[in-house]
Amino acid sequence: MSADYANFGHECGVFTRGAGPGGAGERTLREAAMRRSMIDISGETFEVLEAGERGAPLLLMLHGFPEHAGAWAAMAARLAPEFHCVAPNQRGYGRSPRPAEAEAYRTGLLVKDALGVLAHFSPEAPARAVIGHDWGASVAYALAMAAPERMQALVIGNGVHPIPFQRELAKGGAQSEASQYIDRLRMPKSQDRLAENDFALLKGMIAGFGEAEPAWMTEDAWQGYREAWSQPGSVRGMVNWYRATPIKVAKPGAPIPAEALPRLDAEKMRVTPPHLLLWGLKDGALLPGCRDGLDALCDDLTVREFADCDHWLFHQRPDDLAAEIRSFLSQV
Repeated sequence: MSADYANFGHECGVFTRGAGPGGAGERTLREAAMRRSMIDISGETFEVLEAGERGAPLLLMLHGFPEHAGAWAAMAARLAPEFHCVAPNQRGYGRSPRPAEAEAYRTGLLVKDALGVLAHFSPEAPARAVIGHDWGASVAYALAMAAPERMQALVIGNGVHPIPFQRELAKGGAQSEASQYIDRLRMPKSQDRLAENDFALLKGMIAGFGEAEPAWMTEDAWQGYREAWSQPGSVRGMVNWYRATPIKVAKPGAPIPAEALPRLDAEKMRVTPPHLLLWGLKDGALLPGCRDGLDALCDDLTVREFADCDHWLFHQRPDDLAAEIRSFLSQV
């Protein structure tokens, strides 16, 4: 790998070496019995993966960066016996729409997409739960704020509510330092560098947010990521999520004054559905401070921590997380 790639990776706060196959594995789509379909949302065609019987209580699963809908395969394999698991490739990912302009990835449009998926699969009944991870958690939170009637519960895995996250990003402290990669991804040609050398930097970011050699990144899983990232315009669409968000990241040691930050209304951004937060404590991208104050923004919050998990907890402990989700939903 060239020094140029290495510098980009280290500046992002991630490792540049790729993760090899092996270890206790991710289920393939075939093993999880996930079905692929294309659905229409407001005149655009979205790629969706499903597992479980239609008509069963619906779980809407929203992936994050730099994953794709197939990243939910292990969880779907465990939850499909009781639920209808629906995992869309969100805009910019896989074979879903991949607009070139960053404005097409504003939060309101991402929420509209999620509502369209719910309308397609469950036009009348609310989802039994919306489950989000990473950027998918941001969409899930925004959906809970905008249309709480469309879900009975909210489940987040290592994802952040915008108010405490922006607060931590603005401090110029540890979270600001860990999130310097955000501004690197916003650079005009970041998608080109991420796609070079068989997506070496993207693969390195997965390693950098957790284990240097994640056991769950089997050869089958890697091929699924490569296929999703190889769709024309996909990597550009993925980083456009970062370009579209108004959040600001302070330089380490240089806090951003409150008057320079986006105005976030705590009352409008309140989470009213019952909320389960699943958190891997070894996360290298999102530090525990991002959760401080979350309880004051939620009507009903339950937190479960996993000391041996990092950012990719749904891959690392799928049995335990599926059990936590079932237990939580049985009580709400």
